[in-house]
Amino acid sequence: MIASIHHVGIAVKRLSDAYRLYRDLLGLPLIKEAEVADQGVRAALLAAGDSEVELLEPLGPDSGLARFVAKHGEGLHHVCFQSADVAADLGTLKEKGAELIDAVPRKGLAGMIGFLHPRACAGVLVELATPFAGEGGAPHASALRLKRLIIGAQDPRATAARFRGLFALSELPMNGGPRVMLTVGRSELLIVPDGEVGGREGMVALSMVAADFERLLAGFERAGTPVLRGTGEVTLEPATTHGVHLHIARYE
Repeated sequence: MIASIHHVGIAVKRLSDAYRLYRDLLGLPLIKEAEVADQGVRAALLAAGDSEVELLEPLGPDSGLARFVAKHGEGLHHVCFQSADVAADLGTLKEKGAELIDAVPRKGLAGMIGFLHPRACAGVLVELATPFAGEGGAPHASALRLKRLIIGAQDPRATAARFRGLFALSELPMNGGPRVMLTVGRSELLIVPDGEVGGREGMVALSMVAADFERLLAGFERAGTPVLRGTGEVTLEPATTHGVHLHIARYE
């Protein structure tokens, strides 16, 4: 059913502010930007290897996204899986008993799209997208590649089973313990106990890989961007990244 992670959506207050980090400092090229009136957002897709990052700005105070930002602040909003036939996949998911927001596809920035209710996916808002003809081909050149989305769950095994059952994802072997890793194309979903992430459930962090790690570090230093350095990786805190815990590694 699912070919890859098409994008991860991030709710921000203003695109212009978010561009300074995600486009200008992190080096994610802007693919397209447009107003999506029926969703009450202005959205932008930026390349992140063979996936993308979508930045979402509310168009007005009464939109669903504005209410999300008012309640939760800026940060991770949804994950979008790429589908060869979103209409057929929505039908299959309905037959499996998944609660849908969209019973039929509609136009979105990523193509023809449809959303599942967060209750269907253990609190994660999931979108399916079939790119328009001529889009969704070879990956764009970018300084970072999306590697992994981290999800907090009370019961990681049950949450993983839910995602496997709905989307036919494969599980990667791990060295025991409560964590579960699922593959989605070249990327992964890492489902961890919510106790490891401050009791938070749902999407909690992004992990990316840098094409030129030293150049990225030099850019952070020039910009005065605070980072936490580890062995072959850096972490940017939510205050810097519009609400996203972001880990960037030197190696795959």
